[in-house]
Amino acid sequence: MTVGWGRTAVLAAGLSGAALLAAAGARAQSPAQSPEVAQAIPLDALQTQAYQKADPHHGLARRRAAVAAAASNDAACREMGDFYWEIGDGGGTLASGSRGSHYSANKPLQVASASKLVFAAYVVERVGGQLTPDQLDALEMRFGYDNFNPLACFAAHTVAACLDRRGNGLLNAEHQGRFSYNGGHDQHLATTLGLGDLDRYGLAAEVRRVLGPDLHLDYAAPRVSGGLKASPAAYAAFLRKVVAGRLRIHDLLGSHPVCTQGPGCPAVQAPDLPQPWHYSLNHWVEDGPDGDGAFSSPGMMGFYPWISADRRTYGLIAREVMAPKAYLASMACGQALRRAWSG
Repeated sequence: MTVGWGRTAVLAAGLSGAALLAAAGARAQSPAQSPEVAQAIPLDALQTQAYQKADPHHGLARRRAAVAAAASNDAACREMGDFYWEIGDGGGTLASGSRGSHYSANKPLQVASASKLVFAAYVVERVGGQLTPDQLDALEMRFGYDNFNPLACFAAHTVAACLDRRGNGLLNAEHQGRFSYNGGHDQHLATTLGLGDLDRYGLAAEVRRVLGPDLHLDYAAPRVSGGLKASPAAYAAFLRKVVAGRLRIHDLLGSHPVCTQGPGCPAVQAPDLPQPWHYSLNHWVEDGPDGDGAFSSPGMMGFYPWISADRRTYGLIAREVMAPKAYLASMACGQALRRAWSG
């Protein structure tokens, strides 16, 4: 009895598209097999499988072209000046480029508040994903320590010394339980975790110890919420570890969201944002009316990293400029790149 190759049986065999096509041709030429059996394998389905194996991102060439065009031609990016951009997944970089010649993948930059996502990942990893109520409040900026001025940290050599300057460590009890965007929450949390005596070199070493020695992350100042200095390539390596699920914060992105502005929200202070987003563990959830749900951590000087809402890809806009609301321009460009990528 001749047995035909049904599509289900073919898929269950786990053969590649190319092998299936070769096998289909061999059986079609066999004199013992009828034409009806030879036609049982839908060649279009086999060709689709072979294409998907060669292009797991379902149109990677098209996506690359679309996002490169957006980086060059979209109004939000065109008006921003020089910058480096990158999009990737847990396996590596999928697309990247530079506008102008000032920035590159390997040029270290001060990332300002993009430091916050790295510190959140450190804390979550350090405690094995089991945050205490106080740690959760600190990472959601509801801890009440919102009197912190980073300029007062000038020449402070340790995490604790930075917190002790000019009232940086003061508690505003009436702000506890309410979102208040400020670096004091993180700085105070760092001291409770035993990081107070660390200078910027010791802080970098401790973060690498917990998140992985493969991450080339440094600090320009011992400020855990804003002192990180890293190249786009180094920061992207951190994002890849998150996307790949190799850091526990992967499963906590967007968790325990708190309101940051709008009617009925008890927030104390929030930065200027284009949407009423929520805040999670040291990162924003871009879930406003026109948002796509991405998780982001924009820095004041224009460094803007994100992880897509489905946690499958990451991206970043890298630049370092002292311009009013530089982070807003980078966010607009990054959002344009995400739209181009998703098609």
